Parts: sequence; C-alpha cells; structure tokens
Amino acid sequence: MSLDFLIHAARRGREKAYAPYSGVKVGAALETEGGKIFSGCNIENASYGLSNCAERTAIYKAVSEGFTRFKRIAIVTKKPETFYPCGACRQVMIQFSPDMEVIVANTQGKHKLFKARELLPHPFLPKELLADETRKGTKGSLQKTG
Repeated sequence: MSLDFLIHAARRGREKAYAPYSGVKVGAALETEGGKIFSGCNIENASYGLSNCAERTAIYKAVSEGFTRFKRIAIVTKKPETFYPCGACRQVMIQFSPDMEVIVANTQGKHKLFKARELLPHPFLPKELLADETRKGTKGSLQKTG
C-alpha cells in the first residue's frame, strides 16, 4: 500500500470528523500488518474528556475487529503545520505496535514520518503492571504479594 493512498484514506476520514467545539477536524488511516485499512476521525463531546481522537478511533475500530498488529498510521489535519498525536494516542500506539510508522500530514501535502517509539520515548508498558505484583488465583487476577 502506498503512502499516498494511506494519507488519502486519512483525508477521507477527516471529512467525517465531528468537531463543533474546537473546529479542528482530524482524520486517521491505520494499516494493519496484513494490509487492511481502518479509518477514524475525531469525535468531540460537550464534556471534553469524553472526546476521542482520530488515531484512537481508528485503532479501536481495528482492535474491535480482531487486529492488534499495525504497520503504520497516517494522521491528517488542515493546519498549515503538521499536527502531532496527543499523549494518550501515543500511548495507545505503543501498546500495540511500538515500531509502527506514524505519518503526520496536512491537507496541503506536507508530511513527516516517525516511529511510534520516537514520539513517546518512555512509555508505560503492560510489563509495568506486573513489576511489584505476581499473578495468583484464577482468570489472571492480580494480587499483591508480601
């Protein structure tokens, strides 16, 4: 899949953005390692904390369909400069594919390319949850030891 195709898919996703408060419309297109594309857009809510970014929308759509390994994601805005993912989106990207490519682009054709791990050099990883705890009991429940 070409980079231009993925950016174009993100631009199409941007058209569906619901951004009545900020006016900033963002689109994303996520490519799985198998080549399937999932698009996403930002969805704002009057209770700002309940809003969702385009990147997480695309990733959550993919995960809900059983995909958890990603090759790259393109993120598109209309801003004159490229727009970077927020910290929450960076953390979610790292959770699934720390080496995936992240393409930040604008509608004027400017783009930059990064690895997810470059955007969040010190992530919180699943292994951190087990640092001071061990698995005991059934069904993977976590209980403190000592």
